[in-house]
Amino acid sequence: MVTRTVLALVGSAVDDFHAELSRVYAKGFLAAFADEPGYRLTIAFVSPDGGWCFPSGVELVDISMAQTLSAAEAIARIAAEGIDVMVPQMFCRPGMTSYRSLFDLLGVPYLGNTPEVMAMTADKSYARAVVAAAGVAVPRGELARAVGVSETELPVVVKPVDSDNSMGVALVRDSEALDDAISEALKLSRAVLIEQYIELGREVRCGIVVIDGELMCLPLEEYAVDKESNPIRGRSDKLDRTPDGDLYLVAKNDTRAWIVDVDDPITEKVWAAARRCHVALGCRHYSLFDFRIDPDGEVWFLEAGLYCSYSPSSVVAVMAAAAGISVTELFAHSLGELSRERTTS
Repeated sequence: MVTRTVLALVGSAVDDFHAELSRVYAKGFLAAFADEPGYRLTIAFVSPDGGWCFPSGVELVDISMAQTLSAAEAIARIAAEGIDVMVPQMFCRPGMTSYRSLFDLLGVPYLGNTPEVMAMTADKSYARAVVAAAGVAVPRGELARAVGVSETELPVVVKPVDSDNSMGVALVRDSEALDDAISEALKLSRAVLIEQYIELGREVRCGIVVIDGELMCLPLEEYAVDKESNPIRGRSDKLDRTPDGDLYLVAKNDTRAWIVDVDDPITEKVWAAARRCHVALGCRHYSLFDFRIDPDGEVWFLEAGLYCSYSPSSVVAVMAAAAGISVTELFAHSLGELSRERTTS
């Protein structure tokens, strides 16, 4: 059996929060593949101060015990390691873009989407423009860089144009509250997207995996939202901390999210929209999109979240499991796509 050397790229070049989030997902990936034959797992950890290390694990004690290297030293080590594939586990903006580009320069292949696609979808205004041009419905919206008069009819959802995990997102029904919501969102981003609020019917996520060059839509995941008490998903619906201060994924609780039966009438409509999004954005290996379903059953694109850590708790992996595809099979399919792409390029 051929053994592949797999590098998990973990951490954040921005802040401790993103580094911690990265470690949460990386733990799941490393645990799932620790005893899987055919893989030799290694870890590269990037710190917010720009330092690199190659720890034996992703616990803080493992990282603290590893030797800190400069970027140049880390690059030299990666080049000497004979890495077969890198798995991106970084969720900060540089991790999604610059660090993936670094591996392109090093000639080390990686799973997931390219830096160009990640940069485009990280900016919600760009992503919505691209999918709208492909015929997918998006809420009316406008971009604001300062407080002022909005032309979008209330109620609206105000969101930083390039932040994740619903940070800075607010539902505004009263014009007097709009400037405050924009001001808060601008603390997190250079610009704010002000979108028409789509009345709630349902909110779902759709994942796609590429197998043998074909798009396979996965069972939808639906989120617990309520027209009165919880009309939009906020940060507390996604991330929280234990009494000990450890970060955990709220959405993995089955009272917050569940898999939709594929016979549900909404499934095919969402799948059709997701396929258009995947192709329009130029995704590869997998994709993941959030949609709002209005009371009339119409499907509206909210955003793209093109992440898969190949941890059993990663959303794409959860959806794949519901389709009978284990996380190790999912990983193997992505490796197969990578090989196919390199053979035909």
